[in-house]
Amino acid sequence: MINNGDTAFMMLCTAMVCVMTPGLAFFYGGLARRRSVLFIMMESMIAMGIVTLMWMYGGFGLSFGEDLGGLIGNPGDYFGLAGVGFSPDTVHATTIPFALFFLFQLMFCVITIPLSSGAYAERLNLKGYLFFLILGTIFIYYPVCHWVWGGGWLSDLGFVDFAGGTVIHTTAGFAALAGIFVLGDRKLQKPGMQPSNLIAAAIGTGLLWFGWFGFNSGGALSAGELATHAFTNTVVGLASGMVTWLIVAKIIHGSIDFVDVMTGSVAGLATITPCAGYISPVSAIIVGVVAGIVCNLAVEFRKRMQWDDALDVWGVHGIGGFTGTILIGILADESVNGVSASPAQFGVQVLGVVVAAAWSFAVAWLILKIVGAATDIRPSQEVIDQGLDRVLLHERAYDVVDATTLESLGAEAEGTAPSEPASEGASGGSLADDG
Repeated sequence: MINNGDTAFMMLCTAMVCVMTPGLAFFYGGLARRRSVLFIMMESMIAMGIVTLMWMYGGFGLSFGEDLGGLIGNPGDYFGLAGVGFSPDTVHATTIPFALFFLFQLMFCVITIPLSSGAYAERLNLKGYLFFLILGTIFIYYPVCHWVWGGGWLSDLGFVDFAGGTVIHTTAGFAALAGIFVLGDRKLQKPGMQPSNLIAAAIGTGLLWFGWFGFNSGGALSAGELATHAFTNTVVGLASGMVTWLIVAKIIHGSIDFVDVMTGSVAGLATITPCAGYISPVSAIIVGVVAGIVCNLAVEFRKRMQWDDALDVWGVHGIGGFTGTILIGILADESVNGVSASPAQFGVQVLGVVVAAAWSFAVAWLILKIVGAATDIRPSQEVIDQGLDRVLLHERAYDVVDATTLESLGAEAEGTAPSEPASEGASGGSLADDG
């Protein structure tokens, strides 16, 4: 029987998770180099169209259809929205319309592969990204989603993931790592990624914060105590993750910056996601502290290994989701949602997240290797230098000239000679040089 309160709550949660996709676009776009802002934003937003149609025509059935040997769902189930009606489902959504469950789960699917795109920024052309988006969704997201949430073999073992720490963040993070290894490094004149617009990144971060409450609370599939538990843990995980990240960054680097504030909060959120509905708020503080330490150290390890993970997807999302999934086996409180910490639960959690990570890495590696051998999926170095926005999209995010040119124009207007350009170490100079 449909519960109107649950239905209204889940409609709100679905809309909030939907907002996370353009939020991710702003977050990645603001942190990307100015010459490729629009391309990386498009990688997130185009998924809303493509993945939605895939979900309608086979994807939902592969994820939540009748179980086939514990490995995958029946693709014929719900094909073309057949059987996806407005009455509750006896298995997956007992108090809300089944169509609403379909839409809520769709939003998770939409954001997963785009989440990985920040790691290999500027190393896939449009054709290559579309291949990876489609094939990665089919061969990475659908199977892992079915194993965990659709009645597959991991759920039969007792493995749990409340809101996607394994299904979304671990899969995206380790698929991203495979992309880094297969596609290689960019030839950068400066180390790392030079952010184009930290204000845009802050807007994206705020949208991600907002959407994450629906992301985690919606895992309860109803309004009530469990959803409130997840909501509370989301706030606590964000806060303790951010503060711990800043402390660790200060210890390691001697200073902190605005990117640390944003990244630390996202690390806390990614880590609390799988356990948001299984632990107490006091334990959520511990999860955030662990996130701030482990994810920060993962990013430092990545730098030491000189992996070109442009926006640290593996260290923040991959390791965050991986860590939070394991912590369920240590911190779960049976009074919250019927799952208790134990050696057995810990073992199942480790097994499940390791398999999901390995599967995602291996499949992503194979997809990129096979498609890359069949067709050209990488932009040339010349295209990267000129900018993917300008060459592939024939657009530019910022219709501006660099600081030296502006100074020259001003000097000509005043009849004086321009002064020497600012040193590259200045913040304005570094962004201008990144054109």
